[in-house]
Amino acid sequence: MPTEIFVIVIVVVIVLAVAVSWLGVRKLAQKHTRSAVADSPHKIHLAKQQVVFIYNPTKSGAEAAKTLITRSVSKADWPAPIFMETTVEDPGYSMATAALEAKADVVIVGGGDGAVRAVGQVLRHTEVPLAIIPLGTGNLLARNLKLDITDIAGCVQTALFGHQRHIDAGLMEIEDGVTGSTSKHSFMVIAGLGMDADVMNDTRSKLKEHVGWLAYSEAGLRHLAGPRKKVSIALDDEPAQQRKVRSVLFANCGLLPGGIDFVPGALIDDGVLDVVVISPRSAFGWMAMAGKVVFQHKNHLPVIDFYRSQKLIIRTVMPVETQIDGDPTGPATCVKVSVENKAVLVRVASPDALL
Repeated sequence: MPTEIFVIVIVVVIVLAVAVSWLGVRKLAQKHTRSAVADSPHKIHLAKQQVVFIYNPTKSGAEAAKTLITRSVSKADWPAPIFMETTVEDPGYSMATAALEAKADVVIVGGGDGAVRAVGQVLRHTEVPLAIIPLGTGNLLARNLKLDITDIAGCVQTALFGHQRHIDAGLMEIEDGVTGSTSKHSFMVIAGLGMDADVMNDTRSKLKEHVGWLAYSEAGLRHLAGPRKKVSIALDDEPAQQRKVRSVLFANCGLLPGGIDFVPGALIDDGVLDVVVISPRSAFGWMAMAGKVVFQHKNHLPVIDFYRSQKLIIRTVMPVETQIDGDPTGPATCVKVSVENKAVLVRVASPDALL
């Protein structure tokens, strides 16, 4: 076969392979549509409630929240609230288990996203409502539930006397093929692997104390430069796609600090995860992606892709860092993610209060 014909055949094969891969990704992206609108909050029908308050004693506002809860419960003539403190070693898992054993009618969490996630993981499928007093840095779930993170008193009233609705929970199984370690985690907001996890792992704690969530931006700038990682992504039961990425995120909801809607249209109770594949190669790519996210323009950019999936599997050759709701969860070569539809009952403000 002449060299020219051989080269043409090779080029045609490559073009067809790329086209098939691209069409496959588009098919995956279109497989799932929104299955529900936002769940309507419903009233609480309890004459009395046993309240358990699980809180981080190091957070500013924790003591004020305790005082407000005690006064409100006393005025309502309910049983005395039960207070439990989280620790560095345990952000709320054992406390939430103890709350269930105490027959809690509502479990209130006073802390950051780590404490909320830990308690929420235990309360899944129990029908015991989770309420939030946001005292952390990001307060991501509180933001997505439209709680006023600046109003502790208002959040206490919502926790005790507000409405209720169900939300989804994400599940992430992590396996490190190098060390053989495995773990399983629940998440309420966003999990991911790659650069986002590197940023969470490298954010300076002292800076977080002084500037809050803006500390993540400082760490992000230090990690902008870097190579893309080759990963295999399989959405639902479709064939795996080979991608070169900086990050892959699994979003249960998409509102971030600063009012940024990172995943437009994401619903917290639709039984579907929004998968975001981020793959900039240059500063220009990062700027283009930032412009799309901030200004919400509809044009497709090759540096950021959005898909919807009920489950997915990501594999890498070398371990890649992972995170759940902003907390580092270690390196992994295989990540399996799924969604539990309406697994957690949460306290929210009444619909009238949001008007």
